[in-house]
Amino acid sequence: MGRNLKELTDDLKDYVIAQQSDAHNKTNLKKERYNNLKLSMDIAKNSSPHIIINIGMSEAEFNIRTGDKNNGGLGPDERYVFRWLGRANTLPDLNECWKEMAREHGRG
Repeated sequence: MGRNLKELTDDLKDYVIAQQSDAHNKTNLKKERYNNLKLSMDIAKNSSPHIIINIGMSEAEFNIRTGDKNNGGLGPDERYVFRWLGRANTLPDLNECWKEMAREHGRG
């Protein structure tokens, strides 16, 4: 089995911080901004598999089959989220989480 939602949340947080640490503006990096980074899935919504990502006051929903954004926005952090979604095993792991949650809710 792939990673669970908590592990994926930690992976995204570490990835965004690492990407920004490599950037030219690392002196302005505020790691605490990502302390409340959150991933969630709304199985009851009866929509295609998706992940909802909250960073600070921003929220966006992404299709976990394609990696495309469904709605919302994450400002400048969105580019890092797209890169993270494009990494090997990220979308397959998110899809496994969706399937597991659907089974738990009697929808799978």
